[in-house]
Amino acid sequence: MIALPGVALPGVSLPGVSGATPLEAAADLRLWYRQPAKAWVEALPVGSGRLGAMVFGGVASERLQLNENTLWGGGPYNPVNPEAAAALPEIRRLIDAGDYAGATRLADAKFMATPLRQMSYQTLGDLRLTFPGLPETAQGYVRDLDLDAATARVRFSHAGVAHVREVIASAPDQVIAVRLGADRPGAVSVDLAFDSPLKPGISVENGDTLVLSGRNAGQHGIASALTVDCRVKVVARGGKVIASATGLSVRDADEVLLLAAAATSYRRFDDVSGDPAADDRARLARASRKPWSALLAAHRADHRRLFRKVSVDFGTTGAALRPTDERIRLSPTTHDPALAALYFQYGRYLLIACSRPGGQPANLQGLWNDQMNPPWGSKFTININTEMNYWPAEPTGLADCVKPLIEMVRDLSITGARTARAMYGARGWVAHHNTDLWRATAPIDGAKYGVWPTGGAWLCKHLWDRYDYGRDTAYLADVYPLLKGAALFFLDALVVDPRSGRLVTNPSISPENDHGHGSSLVAGPTMDQAIVRDLFHSCIASARILGQDTDLAAQFAAARDKLAPYRIGKDGQLQEWQD
Repeated sequence: MIALPGVALPGVSLPGVSGATPLEAAADLRLWYRQPAKAWVEALPVGSGRLGAMVFGGVASERLQLNENTLWGGGPYNPVNPEAAAALPEIRRLIDAGDYAGATRLADAKFMATPLRQMSYQTLGDLRLTFPGLPETAQGYVRDLDLDAATARVRFSHAGVAHVREVIASAPDQVIAVRLGADRPGAVSVDLAFDSPLKPGISVENGDTLVLSGRNAGQHGIASALTVDCRVKVVARGGKVIASATGLSVRDADEVLLLAAAATSYRRFDDVSGDPAADDRARLARASRKPWSALLAAHRADHRRLFRKVSVDFGTTGAALRPTDERIRLSPTTHDPALAALYFQYGRYLLIACSRPGGQPANLQGLWNDQMNPPWGSKFTININTEMNYWPAEPTGLADCVKPLIEMVRDLSITGARTARAMYGARGWVAHHNTDLWRATAPIDGAKYGVWPTGGAWLCKHLWDRYDYGRDTAYLADVYPLLKGAALFFLDALVVDPRSGRLVTNPSISPENDHGHGSSLVAGPTMDQAIVRDLFHSCIASARILGQDTDLAAQFAAARDKLAPYRIGKDGQLQEWQD
């Protein structure tokens, strides 16, 4: 249970709090299955924050679908429409006049980003492992993902030999490591090949390293700007390693360790000058000096430092003994409280695996993506999805995982300042409903989807929450300029609603809501009023805590007090629109 002053919640334990105990690896922290994955969504994810793999768990052949979190389409670009600022007053006038359809037509023609779409997160492709002499199915087959050890495993027997394969994505060593083992000497043979949509060059270095080199794909008229490198080093104990022009083979080894490193030339949203091949060579050189046991120990210690901060026990029934897919299938009619605990911890596991300091934040698919044009681009959708990824972080002991999000907001404050000036003639910075690796901040997709200027402001809630949970004034001093910049934008961009005399956003939308009057464009949706009100509050509190900006804080307070109030509708609901 949680034991906090005046609060007791059954079933959850936190470290440093009365009643908490260290979390031990157990069956209730394991996803397991009796068959390999057939579809991508059935594969098991591992991630270091920067590198990810989906492990399919085949017997005769294994597919490791690979990702590196800076592999996106295109390159640095400025999407601000040069006609936007001139169109803004007329868009506002049309909205005030109730001509929402006319405002939408004008916004679509003059106000939207160029290009209209942002760049997509892309895949490296697959590392394919083929095991000569092994069948498609085998006795005693089990594949599992140990959430506490952050290790994917496959175990089976064939012809009297027990095989085990383990996969980790190590944050300390920045590699994906694969151990192929058997209980009989000389029983491990494997062929390695890359299969990638990047149309890369494939080569072999030093007789033991398979190399994929190429470029990202251009998109939406934005040219490719990233060089890409992925390499797998083979370390065999016993047997022999055989190199061909585009592949590697191992025959009759006692054990094989595969070390995979990947990188792009991305350094920052405006800098693509990195040398990914040199970076990967250095990572593999360091990792290959360590035995599997050392790599595994460092990886587990690093993961458990975060994962074991929270334990959950909702009780267990016999249903917990079934494979995970069976438990899910039977859950509507079976009492299985431990499945809820497993689901809770799996969510924490995924955030640890896809969001680590120094990397990108979790995108729409976290870290894992097998397509060049995934659904919604697998972008950072900041009108709720990115925020949802991080809502559990602070309450479940994963503050470290928020750091990539904070750094993205820092980037957005730079690109968003350009957008605020060029589109709105405003100080501060703004971001609309999506962004990408290049930190694009202009409205995209179409007016009724993208003209929503409070995406950056909503992200600022996470900056304040990090302070609220940690109470570190040095941190607050570091992020206060980001909060202040977001609030300054609204000091300049809010306008007076001619009917109520209140300050409102205009133009804006209520994301994924249609008010039924010819469009979704509107002035002052309640969602905006709530976010901006909260942003002003955070800035006022920050200024007071830090002892600065007294006059500016007073301006924020005055603007906050002029925002449109919440309204209760005829059915007792919180009204989303002013009318």
